[in-house]
Amino acid sequence: MSFCLTQLPHSYSSQLSCNSFGESDLDNCSEYSADGDYEEIWSQHCKDEVSLGEYACAMQHLAQEHWSTKHPDDRIKWSHQTCMKYFFDGGLAQALQKDRRKKDFHQSKVKKTNSKSEELCNISKNILHGNGISAKTASEDALERISTSYNTISLPFSGQLRLLDVGSCFNPFLDYEEFLSIGIDISPAVTSVYKCDFLNLQLQQPLQVYSDTVNRYLQMLKNPVTILPRECFHVVVFSLLLSYFPSPYQRWLCCQKAHQLLQLHGLLIIITPKAGNQRNSTEMMKSWKTAIESMGFSRWRFHSDDHLQFMAFRKVSLDSTTGVTQGEVMSDMLYIPQDYNEECEESVYWESEPRLQVDHQEIRDVFKEFPFQEGSSESIDWNGM
Repeated sequence: MSFCLTQLPHSYSSQLSCNSFGESDLDNCSEYSADGDYEEIWSQHCKDEVSLGEYACAMQHLAQEHWSTKHPDDRIKWSHQTCMKYFFDGGLAQALQKDRRKKDFHQSKVKKTNSKSEELCNISKNILHGNGISAKTASEDALERISTSYNTISLPFSGQLRLLDVGSCFNPFLDYEEFLSIGIDISPAVTSVYKCDFLNLQLQQPLQVYSDTVNRYLQMLKNPVTILPRECFHVVVFSLLLSYFPSPYQRWLCCQKAHQLLQLHGLLIIITPKAGNQRNSTEMMKSWKTAIESMGFSRWRFHSDDHLQFMAFRKVSLDSTTGVTQGEVMSDMLYIPQDYNEECEESVYWESEPRLQVDHQEIRDVFKEFPFQEGSSESIDWNGM
């Protein structure tokens, strides 16, 4: 779903009955982009229940009758396959092994090049031990205190995957028995989806209970959903969601909230439209990767087709940023082309332009900057590159 008609195929946008999402909504995009009053436009948007209901029904029709039949490797199937590979077919195990190798390499490098610092550290350890205090680093101590069996995914994984589908519309993941799927949307198209404004969803302390108790808790949610416990989901899905919001700041908040809702080692799956030509799309994905990884994620899988970009990020840290910046990373890095256009003109289903040789070279240069290694657990589909 998208706030404007930019996500819809040209041939189908005219079939939508929700006329309020036409030219007047495009004008609102431009007006509020200039004023920066994103909270106000979002508040007004959520109150327009009639238009939202019509739009939800139209999107359900497009997804079930058009996209799923014309695009067999669709977003739902890709998400399911990614989860199966990560949780059940060795993806998580390989990722954890890679993390361990990186940590061991870093420690050995520090040990070899910093002998004087190590001696000082040993002196400090003796002093700490003499006072009955653990000699572990603050970060290690914090990780031990916070990371428990209740909020960390361990192997081998068993049971259903608790999946939160944000902007779900019609809860398509219910068709897979591997998922305990919780679908939320500001305007559900079916009764199996809970009404929820994710941007304003309140979070409470994690549930320090066993997995089956968490499952029962989620199965007993009341409609509408206004509050959820932190660190209770294995998977969070943003399928055509982030580009729905009128500002990068709101997209940033969504990713931060996903980080808080995921257990350690959980997956954030993001599917979003490509940004015009190949060069612009590559630059946008590089920017998004940097922004999202700054929150405590690490990209594990990436795929691109003619119209969409598919990404899966692992939660690798219990800590996430709380502001709109993290060092040199800013919320503006989660941009879409419409953020800089006076009108929302592009459609995700454009006629693909032929890729030039310079595009191929630029793509290669970009991927050379990513920390991939032989045997890496991060998988990339190189179709068309």
